[in-house]
Amino acid sequence: MTTAEASGRATGGGRSEGPAGGGAVWAVARRHRPLLAGGVLLGLCGVAASLGQPLAIGELIEAAGTDASLVWPVTLMGLLFCGDAAFSALHAYVIGRTGEGIVHGVRHGLVGRLLRADLAAYNRHQQGDLFTRTVTDTSVAKIALTQSLAQLILNGAMVLGCCVLMFFIDVWLMLLTLGCLALASGVSLTVARRLRRAALRNREDTGRFGADLQRVLGALPTVKASRAEGREQERISAHADRARRSGVQVSALNALLIPTMNVGMQVSLAVVFGVGMSRVATGSLGLATLTSFVLYLFYMVSPLVMFFLAIGQFQQGRAAIQRVDELFSLPQERDATAGPDTGTDAETPGAGRTETPGAGTAETAGAGPPAGDAEPALRAGAAPAVEFRGVRFAYGDADEALRGVSFTVPAHGLTAVVGPSGAGKTTLFQLVERFHPPASGEVLVAGEDVARVPLDRLRGTVGYVPQDSTALRGTIRENLVYANPDAGEDEIREAVRTADLQDVVDRLPEGLDTPLGEQGSGLSGGQRQRLCIARTLLQKPAVMLLDEATSHLDSDSERAFQRALRRIAERCAVVAIAHRISTVADADRIVVLEEGRVRDVGTHAALLERDTLYRRLADTQLRSGPGAPAGGGASAHEGTEEKASAHQGTGGERDAPAPAAAEVRAGEDRPEAESLPHPDADPPADGGLRTPAAPGTRSAS
Repeated sequence: MTTAEASGRATGGGRSEGPAGGGAVWAVARRHRPLLAGGVLLGLCGVAASLGQPLAIGELIEAAGTDASLVWPVTLMGLLFCGDAAFSALHAYVIGRTGEGIVHGVRHGLVGRLLRADLAAYNRHQQGDLFTRTVTDTSVAKIALTQSLAQLILNGAMVLGCCVLMFFIDVWLMLLTLGCLALASGVSLTVARRLRRAALRNREDTGRFGADLQRVLGALPTVKASRAEGREQERISAHADRARRSGVQVSALNALLIPTMNVGMQVSLAVVFGVGMSRVATGSLGLATLTSFVLYLFYMVSPLVMFFLAIGQFQQGRAAIQRVDELFSLPQERDATAGPDTGTDAETPGAGRTETPGAGTAETAGAGPPAGDAEPALRAGAAPAVEFRGVRFAYGDADEALRGVSFTVPAHGLTAVVGPSGAGKTTLFQLVERFHPPASGEVLVAGEDVARVPLDRLRGTVGYVPQDSTALRGTIRENLVYANPDAGEDEIREAVRTADLQDVVDRLPEGLDTPLGEQGSGLSGGQRQRLCIARTLLQKPAVMLLDEATSHLDSDSERAFQRALRRIAERCAVVAIAHRISTVADADRIVVLEEGRVRDVGTHAALLERDTLYRRLADTQLRSGPGAPAGGGASAHEGTEEKASAHQGTGGERDAPAPAAAEVRAGEDRPEAESLPHPDADPPADGGLRTPAAPGTRSAS
């Protein structure tokens, strides 16, 4: 069973539970029970002060009718009014503070779950919907768990108190009142149940609208270049219209709650006044008694309406809580030190030893040492830096992207990985970083299975520069120290110089403190790439993975970076996915992938000699690219030559994959930034190496 499957099973497969079932949101709310109880108690004191007011008014009427002193009734009324106001204000403050505490706890835990989510499970969700659930739904849940819940208790207590006192004043009038209210209450409860279902649909429609909007805004230049503004507006407007229709249904049902109860109250008042005044006329009921009864009925009108309004809000909040709880059930990355994600805790699912749901243990939550201080997993002369042993892997239910891949990377030096688009190159790096677990086989770093290495240690040892050169909103300095927050100024300057970023920084008005926009806007593609390289260098990794890290560099910058790369490769292992022959020729060893299997391993000179595919790839660029190497590259390592010769068989030209190499059918459905040309393709006119993948081919790198 894979990590994702185990985590999904442990967390209950996305089921949402209510208060009795101990869902994650309710677990956070339970930690705020003392403050919530205090707020409710203050509200109940206000209710008691309100319930005493009609009795005090009745005493005032009797005292006025008998010419008695009015000092005590007036003083009592003043105390009750002031007490009601004071308790109500304190209640509102405490409940508001409790709500903010609950929503903070839920968001804190939810962010932790999202950041540590298993990538395969995370990618099944739309980012806009995740944003809506984390921001909007948590706010709705806060209202349900504090204001609505408190209103249900307080208004329920007020209604109950009024009913008891009205029974005490006159039983028959109260029975008439209950008869009128019972029918209205039954209709209101039916409406409330329908309201919850409608609210859940509306939250889902709103989430889809937000997800689609974010999808378009994240690729706005592409939308404009494709003249797709009208099509996208129509598409997103359709989502907005569905959200509008479901929202109108929620508003309609919500609007029925108050009028339904108002009708019941108005009928009750009419009956009470009619029957009561007739009894006063006959002398069977005193005027002061009728006044007190009518006042209690008036006092009960607003709480009863608010009670059913709170029911409607609570039902909408339950729909939001269900959506938030579903995110808490996202399968998590399993850390070797933390054990499997069981999704259970004394207080909150997935809380580990912290108070935050989904935060995991202290180490899982990032409480360990900074990446720059991670204990090195490699030592000179020790085990290979990276080793693949019969690794198989597939993305979901797709065909296997890797099948039986085996090769090693020395503890020092530059190793290049080449192959056509869809060969599985990027997949190799993602398995090393443990973004995905292999279906079978082992991936080792410094002789240790990555599945048994704590994530903080593994990712502190392995530096990764991805294809998309991701930069974050913030200053250049903040981006540089992202993986090593404790880096000093000298270390930062050295990383900037090594990545050939110094001239760029010097030209900026604020230097390293220049702010960048979303996704690093403000820098060119090549500058962002150099920024990401500098960030990885600052991490001081023992293994550096470069996924086509020079694809956006110009010739001068690439040559400078290659010189720096040679210096870096002397003290650590560098593995580079390469599509430029200039990078490949300088590598100490080259791994050739084809359709997910290792086709051959060797040096540039050796592979030119014996591997037809590699020779065609190299010849294509040598013919079309000015300044490319004119012959063999770096000298071959003896062990590499021996391994490559073993693949060669009888010594003839190597045109077919070695029998031991595992096949793979392209299974990764993602584009590559660049790809080597197909060996039989004509050279591109501009001397580059970029060629589109063959029709019907699915990328596996």
